[in-house]
Amino acid sequence: MKTTAIIVAAGSGSRFNSDKPKQFLEIGGKPVIVHTLERFQASPSVDHIVLVLAGDQIERFDQHCVPKINSIVSGGATRAQSVLNGLNAVDTETSIIAVHDGARPLVTVEEIERTIERAKHTGAACLVAAVTDTIKTVVGGQISGTLDRAKLRRAFTPQVFSADLLRRAFDDTDLGESVTDECFLVERLGHPIAVVEGSSRNIKITYPEDLAFAEALLMK
Repeated sequence: MKTTAIIVAAGSGSRFNSDKPKQFLEIGGKPVIVHTLERFQASPSVDHIVLVLAGDQIERFDQHCVPKINSIVSGGATRAQSVLNGLNAVDTETSIIAVHDGARPLVTVEEIERTIERAKHTGAACLVAAVTDTIKTVVGGQISGTLDRAKLRRAFTPQVFSADLLRRAFDDTDLGESVTDECFLVERLGHPIAVVEGSSRNIKITYPEDLAFAEALLMK
């Protein structure tokens, strides 16, 4: 089965308070996005990569550093629209599509491989990690209940799907800010999504302190 990874890195970094998008800031001597791409370049199951960048970053990016990149496309107004732009660039020979946040540079090749393999058998798989904090519900400024964290998982990426299923999930759908991941769209189709347990190290770099934390983890 041919597998294509869509790496979404079109964010502006508005929450990062930086002139440069967070995915182009350096950790360990290279940009965050390059660390991320290298993990998928090293994954034996990934045949091609579609990279989604902000329009003004496309010409600046040297795709030759990652030979599996066969297309770079411009992102949209929301994350979901950016994924759709990447999806439209995936060739028709692809059977499996993995979607990954460019700002998650610490995903491992082993996690990528396990999630892809699970999706090949089930049609949909999501890399997750356990919730270790106690989670409360709040109403009117007061705690109203405690959730059973044994039933909760944090949804990470990659999220991997059969190509046909993912395309159906994006058909005729409102792709506004409320769509925060691909599993949300596939859930609405009623298709089961297998979970693949991963490491809490697979953080998404969102705030400046995340960059320092990721660098510390990378050096271990």
